Amino acid sequence: MTNTYHEATKHSYWSVRRNPNYHDWSKQPNPFKIYPTTYPFIPLDMENPLHKFIYRIGGINAKKVYPGLEYYLRTIPSAGALYPVEIYFQARDVEGLEDGIYHFSVAENGLRLLHTLKEKEGIEIFFARKRKIKGFIFLFSTIYYRSSWKYKNRAFRYCLLDAGHVLGALEVSSYLFERAYYILYDFNKEALNEAFGFENKEFFVSSAVVGVPTQTEAKEFGMKLPFVDGTRTFEQNSLIEEAYKDTLHLKNCKANFRFPKFPFEATRLEEAILKRRSIRDFSAKVIKKEQFNFILSWMQSPIPSDCDEEVKVWYVVNRVEGMEQGLYRDGELIKMGDFHKKAGYLCLEQALGSQSSVTFFLTSNGKNYQPLYQKAGHIGHRCYIASEYLGIGCSGIGAYYDDEVNEFLGSNDMVLYALAIGL
Repeated sequence: MTNTYHEATKHSYWSVRRNPNYHDWSKQPNPFKIYPTTYPFIPLDMENPLHKFIYRIGGINAKKVYPGLEYYLRTIPSAGALYPVEIYFQARDVEGLEDGIYHFSVAENGLRLLHTLKEKEGIEIFFARKRKIKGFIFLFSTIYYRSSWKYKNRAFRYCLLDAGHVLGALEVSSYLFERAYYILYDFNKEALNEAFGFENKEFFVSSAVVGVPTQTEAKEFGMKLPFVDGTRTFEQNSLIEEAYKDTLHLKNCKANFRFPKFPFEATRLEEAILKRRSIRDFSAKVIKKEQFNFILSWMQSPIPSDCDEEVKVWYVVNRVEGMEQGLYRDGELIKMGDFHKKAGYLCLEQALGSQSSVTFFLTSNGKNYQPLYQKAGHIGHRCYIASEYLGIGCSGIGAYYDDEVNEFLGSNDMVLYALAIGL
């Protein structure tokens, strides 16, 4: 099942020419979901550490205005700046918040209280361990039409990558908030989709605990929300909906309880989060080997989760001081040579792939598609943050010639993501 969708959405030299994407601008979806004002609202106060913790996970940090067009950038990257991921959370025994279910209303820079918890209630009943969590349980959903409007069938890939970026943002915000986090992929998403009134237009893909378990179990959950439109327009994509269902139930998951060691200084990391941007072009300059090693080490650090799939990190070194040009994996030089033009060609002939100092390709042969794809996005977010921290540009590339990338790598894996870094 996993490979069926992936195979059906591969790019090739000829496919992108035979089936170019045309956008109906009259059907462009709204990038913000806004709940009615009947739900209590809490504006975020950037002087409040708790509020800042939530804001860093996906808040707006810039606005761009062009003739007849304006759009907002956030603390997370998103393919096409379409932002299909929505952020919800349960708060329990959190000072300053009533126990309940909240939506992070990014457009309003605040929180909407969707449901107040009764004593025995909790979304913990949808998880394997039903013990009440003191703190936060975050839930991340995707409104796929925001992405499929532009990227058509391949959009589910982008939705999962974007969710991974949000998990990466939660990781660094948790570090700055001095709290531990743990990612959970295995929970009853279908029941939660129904409780949140998503219909077929939105669905949960992951969650994360930022809190500690108590000795008491949740016994019930009575929330039933009405549907709230998050796009304004909608066109159903049966391939994406089937891909979600086919990859929903996880098998033979291996938990990873190892936590990463954070190599960051807090003030500089905060600045990197707020300044992060996707670079649009590189100047083909050389970066230092120490800088590259810092970025790679953070990308390869453990990610704690209940379903940890292996994601391999390959990299084409174009311009790194003290390193031979060529294709590497795990510190080993696989192929020696100048492959900067090849890397650019593989990334749908984008200059980003050829002008970069390093171009990464992330692959996996794992079986649990949603976790492995989100892990690739999480690793990608680490690449962004570590690069920005060092003053190096980064850009995620979700479009590439899948089979030709594999041929170049000498791999049979699914190709999940490409990233380019440089000056």
